[in-house]
Amino acid sequence: MQFKHPEILYFLFLLVIPILVHLFQLRRFKKEYFTNVKLLKELQIQTRKSSKIKKWLLLATRLLLLACLIIAFAQPFFDAKDTTNKGNELIILLDNSFSMQAKGAKGELLKRSIQDLLEELPENQQFSLLTNSEVFWDTDIKSIQKELQNLKYSAMPFQLDYLINQVETKKKNTKKDYVIITDAIQSESKKALDLAENNVVYFIQPEAQNKTNISIDKVAISQVLDQFYELKITLQAFGETKNEVPLSVFSNNKAIAKTIAKFDNPKTEIAITIPKNDFHGNISIEDNSLSYDNDYYLSISKPEKANVIAIGNLEKNNFLSRIFTADEFNFQSTELATLDYNQIENQDAIVLNELEDLPVALGTTLKSFYEKGGNIVLIPNTKNSPSLLNAFAKNFGGFSYSELSISGKQITKINFNHPLYQTVFEKKVTNFQYPNVKESFTLSGITNILQYEDNSVFVGSTTNRLGTFYAFSAPINKQNSNFQNAPLIVPTFYNMGQNQGKTGINAYTIGENENLILETILAKDEVVSVQKEGYSFIPMQQILNTKCKLSFGDYPEEAGNFDVIKANNSLKKISFNYPRTESDLTQISTSNFENFTKVDNISTVLNDIASERTSNEIWKWFIIATLLFLITELLIQKFVK
Repeated sequence: MQFKHPEILYFLFLLVIPILVHLFQLRRFKKEYFTNVKLLKELQIQTRKSSKIKKWLLLATRLLLLACLIIAFAQPFFDAKDTTNKGNELIILLDNSFSMQAKGAKGELLKRSIQDLLEELPENQQFSLLTNSEVFWDTDIKSIQKELQNLKYSAMPFQLDYLINQVETKKKNTKKDYVIITDAIQSESKKALDLAENNVVYFIQPEAQNKTNISIDKVAISQVLDQFYELKITLQAFGETKNEVPLSVFSNNKAIAKTIAKFDNPKTEIAITIPKNDFHGNISIEDNSLSYDNDYYLSISKPEKANVIAIGNLEKNNFLSRIFTADEFNFQSTELATLDYNQIENQDAIVLNELEDLPVALGTTLKSFYEKGGNIVLIPNTKNSPSLLNAFAKNFGGFSYSELSISGKQITKINFNHPLYQTVFEKKVTNFQYPNVKESFTLSGITNILQYEDNSVFVGSTTNRLGTFYAFSAPINKQNSNFQNAPLIVPTFYNMGQNQGKTGINAYTIGENENLILETILAKDEVVSVQKEGYSFIPMQQILNTKCKLSFGDYPEEAGNFDVIKANNSLKKISFNYPRTESDLTQISTSNFENFTKVDNISTVLNDIASERTSNEIWKWFIIATLLFLITELLIQKFVK
């Protein structure tokens, strides 16, 4: 037992006073007996004995009363169980990702968690609160009440390590109590173990009652008809779901098409046709689970002709003229000797078709072209040396060529997930007629698109997120290969020649830091903004001569249909969608939180901290004892004779 004011205990010496008084009253006197009271002697003896007992009882009671009163003023207490963490700062990490839209027993998980904080946190409790998108340092619940009530869901996932870094940077050399509130969907952490070792960490996991969900994952144009676009819509079902889900297509807030999506498998693709007009709207499904992934925003404008130049022997370039037709492409074929370097910058794609030489000047010019979003296709010549090819390839990435092989190979494998073929095949094809080559280089350090039977690369690609460099490992002239006669050649070169910005499809994913090349000239200090009703932002922008590169980073914060604005004029219509990383409510991972103390709510945390770290003050018991001894004294005075 310890005392807050131990100096008051010196007053215990005052207990000597009633003792001295009592002893004085008990001094012995000489007794004289008179004959007239002799008969009362026996009665007097009994009375004196009772009086002595009463005086001793009163003395003990008064001593105890006074002692309890003095000790009470000294404020005795017992130490708390946990004294080392008594001064810890409270840090709350709150997940406001889209998976927290799911409904629990008392409503949406995020809203319920916020309500618990508002109800249970004392007004004088100081804490810091971090969410996926917001930060509140050294505050109290009353100060941020409105902000919490209006807290929006974030497209950013719950990144525990990122939030920990923020706290540790801001709160260096301070001991902390962490309260982590998350549903643990798609949660990964490398710092969870260290966090639990160095801090007190509580884990609150709100759980959804219904974990079924349907999302629109992707929308693409599968066919361009005379009067219609055919859209291929990919839907993903998680958990047990209905067999049918209504689907609607809206353009400029008007419904233009409706259908029913049927789920025989968790993943289904449906086709729907829309008029071949400018489209600026969304595709929507009716699903009672998460709402953020029920809409897919899409902008479609009239496709522009892509500019393509084939550099090489004119005769060998003839097959390309049959692919890059005049209705969709501005195609040119030229010899290297007659190439106008000034035309390169205005192209969307350049095909280097079996050039015997690759001049340094050409490599330098094409490197600049590639950095500004252009596509390049390299078809080697058997007369090329690996050193020549590799010196040229250094301008575009880390891939390389090795020595020419004269052993024939068959092209047997297609990377269906590569962007080049994502909209080409309705289903994976394995029994197609295999093209072959006679002589080929070995191509390495590049993403495979088409492969030989030995898994080596026939066609590969590398990208800088603006342009794409496509490399063949073998010449495709008719003497060396029958690839020109294969059905695969048309979609391969057709998609290689397309500029993403000219296809007519403009749909981006928030947070993937995608880029857009605009055909526009910006004056000095002139900027381009991205706007929709009630919301706008200015992306990073880089001037590239006659073009402008826009980088979106983590913006916008909201999905929807936007306009790219320059001087109050709309240059382009684009759309943004939330990433679908939170759609699967069954992907719960709590392995990172096993070393944390799991609790049900914030009140349990506060009670635990209070019980473990609050000293047990017992002065009240001494006050009660003082009162009891006072009452005891009164009773002795009244009833003891």
